[in-house]
Amino acid sequence: MNTELQNKVTLVTGGTTGIGRDTAVLFAKSGAKVVVSGRRETEGKETSNLIRAAGGDGLFVKSDVSKSSDVQSLVQKTVEKFGRLDIAFNNAGIEGKQNLTERFGSAEFSRVLSINLNGVFYGMAAALEVMHRHGHGAIVHTASDGGIRGVGNQSGYAASKHGVVGLTRNSAVEYGQFGISINAIAPARS
Repeated sequence: MNTELQNKVTLVTGGTTGIGRDTAVLFAKSGAKVVVSGRRETEGKETSNLIRAAGGDGLFVKSDVSKSSDVQSLVQKTVEKFGRLDIAFNNAGIEGKQNLTERFGSAEFSRVLSINLNGVFYGMAAALEVMHRHGHGAIVHTASDGGIRGVGNQSGYAASKHGVVGLTRNSAVEYGQFGISINAIAPARS
């Protein structure tokens, strides 16, 4: 077992399925304490069960990353349960509907950005409050190859993921001096 994460406190948004769930279970297998969040309680409880089956200590907190108050509460519950926060993985995101830019619609554009970009900002800002006080931490954001190049028919998704890349780069410059690492991963879309 990799002991590098032993007893680290990790938080994974969008931890109810896919990349988030898999990451949460890997954190648990590596000895980390894991808090997962998402909007779907059934899948969240399933992820918590997988964390326990992997030998980990975990907690599911139902939250919507597009709401700053939910994210503040999520980080507060993490610290209340485990006393600190070492790693935050801002993974929650959606693709949104596909359509030409002129037909994409302002409501759909706002919905995608509120989850994919605002959610990352809210998660990072809340985690940074805790990490800055303690002088250490690591934050990872899920970007996308759509954040590096255009993807076509997904104006909201591409704009949000480009925003995540820019936000990550800017914040990494600001917080490296405080012992906080901020990075983005860009898994290829299938």
